[in-house]
Amino acid sequence: MRITWIKPEELLEHEFTQAQEEGKQVEELRAQWQEMKEQARDLAQLRHWTETFWQRLAVLEPGPWERDEPSELAAIFAAAAPERWPSFGDLDPAQVEDKIKGGWLGRAAGCLLGKPVEGKPRSWIRTLLEASGRWPLSDYFTAQGVPEEVFREYTWHRSYVEALKENIVCMPEDDDLNYSMLNLHVAEQFGPGFTPEDVLQTWLTTLPVLQVFTAERVAYLNALRLLEPPETARFRNPYREWIGAQIRADLWGWIAPGNPRLAAELAYRDAIISHTKNGIYGEMFVAAMIAASFTLTEIRDIIQVGLSFIPAKSRLSEAIRFTLSLYDAGGHSFESAMDKISERYGRYHWVHTINNAALVTAALLFGKGDFERSICYAVMGGWDTDCNGATVGSIVGVLLGAAALPQKWIAPLNNRIRTSLQGFDNSSFDQLARRTLLQAERFDSISTKE
Repeated sequence: MRITWIKPEELLEHEFTQAQEEGKQVEELRAQWQEMKEQARDLAQLRHWTETFWQRLAVLEPGPWERDEPSELAAIFAAAAPERWPSFGDLDPAQVEDKIKGGWLGRAAGCLLGKPVEGKPRSWIRTLLEASGRWPLSDYFTAQGVPEEVFREYTWHRSYVEALKENIVCMPEDDDLNYSMLNLHVAEQFGPGFTPEDVLQTWLTTLPVLQVFTAERVAYLNALRLLEPPETARFRNPYREWIGAQIRADLWGWIAPGNPRLAAELAYRDAIISHTKNGIYGEMFVAAMIAASFTLTEIRDIIQVGLSFIPAKSRLSEAIRFTLSLYDAGGHSFESAMDKISERYGRYHWVHTINNAALVTAALLFGKGDFERSICYAVMGGWDTDCNGATVGSIVGVLLGAAALPQKWIAPLNNRIRTSLQGFDNSSFDQLARRTLLQAERFDSISTKE
């Protein structure tokens, strides 16, 4: 395997985009960079100019949302409107275990569904399915009956083989599930008082650097430079609002059943290793929704709980509220709502938090608590299909519980998951659910009941 590193100048160009998204005035500086890049005599001079422009970006005036998008927990809660919900003590342990298992299984099924088309345009996913008579999506992807001409411009994601219906033997390794297991290990090792440093230590001792991507890889490399959280997230990390933290949210929701405030706080401790602002909020939003799914029965109420734990004036909050308004207005199908969401947020990178969180919200709303419809919508929407399928599958899986999940989606997993994480390979979902339940009971001792 050939190792491909991100070049410093490419990282800088992502930073121009990120700074612009934060509302900073970068147009003039970006134009100067393009001019200097073209005039660079050699690599050494290009790297010199790269360093110069990093320094110039660092002193730009903050954008207009700076005051409304804090990255410190107390300020986040102060800028939000958190609700109070029943605590774990109000729930039946057998029901909690079934819901936790539903979360694990739902996350795996949704992730597996999305793997073959990860990062592919929504329009191509539809073309692929229509060409084989399988639109709208209602089952795992298959290569059977797909004409060759479909693959002229795009093809399957590189992980497609093990995720096609005809090849599924269990849940194959995927970073979306690796982080759930890694965070379970953090909870088991360090307990309710775990710190961001504990999570980062677990990364460094458990995950090879090439098994982490975008914001996580930058944070990892920053840790090797001896930076500590939250500086690992903030130093020259143009991916700080991308989806990486959001996909790490589930375990924190599973071990805080009925306590979304605790789930959001635990998610925060994890997120600040690698993310800031809306990147942090994405993980808190999802963790709070999962925790709320243990006690609430209406999808819209669950989304509203998640929304109440992120700053009300943040860009992520605006995107979630926009999606809610499309649903509430009536007259939209999932597809027509996605047209509006794509029009408004399609400028973001396909692995950014904001556009994908809006898609997740739409899939949940229009899925109306139906597991199959919800995960299929999450994948049909495009962008980060495996992450979105996993998140939606986890939320609806908790809402319904494992016993109520359709065997069509669960049986192919064969109650087994593969991973390179020590102590987890070939685990059963039964085992993972029992281990998670033990942590839910343990973490309830610090629940923030008010």
